[in-house]
Amino acid sequence: METNHDMILWLVFDNHIRFIKMHAAMNWEKIKEKVTEHLLPGTISLWVEPLECLRDDQDCLELVGPDRFFCSWVRENLQPLFLRCLTELGSPETEILFKVAGEDPARPLLPGGEETPQLRLPCIPKKIKATVRALHPRFTFDEFMVGESNLMAKSACEALANDDPSLGRSVFVQSGTGLGKSHLTHAVAHKIMSESPGTRLHYVTAQQLTAEMVRSIQSKTMEDFKEKYHNHCDVLLVEDVHSLAGRSKTQEELTATLDALMKKDKRIIFTSKMSPREIPDIEPEFRSRLSGGLITTINPPDLKTRTHIIRKKAGNSAIDLDDELINYLATQIKGDIRRVESAIVGLKAKSGLTGVRPNMDMVQEVLASILGCTNQQINAEFIRDFIAKQFKTSTHELRSKSRKKTITFPRQVAMYLARKMTDQALGDIGQAFNRDHSTVVHSIRVITDAVQRDGSVRGQIELLTDKLRQQCH
Repeated sequence: METNHDMILWLVFDNHIRFIKMHAAMNWEKIKEKVTEHLLPGTISLWVEPLECLRDDQDCLELVGPDRFFCSWVRENLQPLFLRCLTELGSPETEILFKVAGEDPARPLLPGGEETPQLRLPCIPKKIKATVRALHPRFTFDEFMVGESNLMAKSACEALANDDPSLGRSVFVQSGTGLGKSHLTHAVAHKIMSESPGTRLHYVTAQQLTAEMVRSIQSKTMEDFKEKYHNHCDVLLVEDVHSLAGRSKTQEELTATLDALMKKDKRIIFTSKMSPREIPDIEPEFRSRLSGGLITTINPPDLKTRTHIIRKKAGNSAIDLDDELINYLATQIKGDIRRVESAIVGLKAKSGLTGVRPNMDMVQEVLASILGCTNQQINAEFIRDFIAKQFKTSTHELRSKSRKKTITFPRQVAMYLARKMTDQALGDIGQAFNRDHSTVVHSIRVITDAVQRDGSVRGQIELLTDKLRQQCH
């Protein structure tokens, strides 16, 4: 009887586990469907399909990749998109963890089968473990490559992490995608939490902050929300504040939070793709608080800095690249530094599969899949002429002084795409359209606002972006 009873219990348990895994797989399929709306088929087959879902519940989405380099690339390049899709699916607080296939991070179990709890010193905030998991392990100050383009931003963030008030208590870091603003923010959190673990540090994206506030309003717990950020916060790190455009209630609450923190001389870091004056549709009071401290910009790294970055990342990944290959990569990869990581991962994978040491042909093949543009260099003029054909107008009209909507909208779209897809300065983009840099800034602001508010415009921009990349092959 006891044996039969044990067998029945085991079958029930086994079926329960199978149900959980099936449920997780079903949810992961929904997430993949959402993700594939934003990615090219090649990216999906190379970086999404190999992922397996190990766990998927309200708190955690755990994905398994083939090796740590693969997981690192997906974490850096696709995790923000995964998080956005989770938010759209109604799970904004779900944490994403990446596990390497074959590794077993499980902790010992107690005799009763319960997981051994991790001991916590009395002075350590309970949320510190979740915060640590949200940080990229290699995004530290030691791993940050310094050049003229980012020296001020790095110095300001390091001073804030060291609680040095010489450069102020509030820092606003503005840069394009993949230039290091998240790296610096994570580095600040790593340093503070390793040297002063009792510090009450809150690291959130603007989207996560908005979702948290909405839940607090719905559950009528706004007092807890205010208590958390007003009275139980020593360091506040908010990423992507440009995404708060048009969210007046969040801006109002964050303004009150910033007032409370600034009065207590707390430390604050904002990151954004735009400077405070360029972010559209934000309240004057909120714009004033964002501008209340040091504002610093990270520009695309120069050739020397890119060379150092490539050499460092190749060394970290144990890839032997000679100076010729490093210099070639540095001259070809500009702007988004994440593409360097992608190139290194691609080279390591291809070299490992073929058993051949990286050479120029291999580098060019990997770069072609990453950069797209191999036969011609994309620039503002190329984008202008492309947009003219797409909107059935002419280059002459886009360069004219015409203010007709049929001309101004394509012109603004072309300027927006030129800023998004090239490393050219605003003045150089303006010259392609016979305009000054202030007109380019205005156009970028108009299209950015339209993309955030109008799904049809967003879809149009995504389609044009994909077509541009295909044109460059």
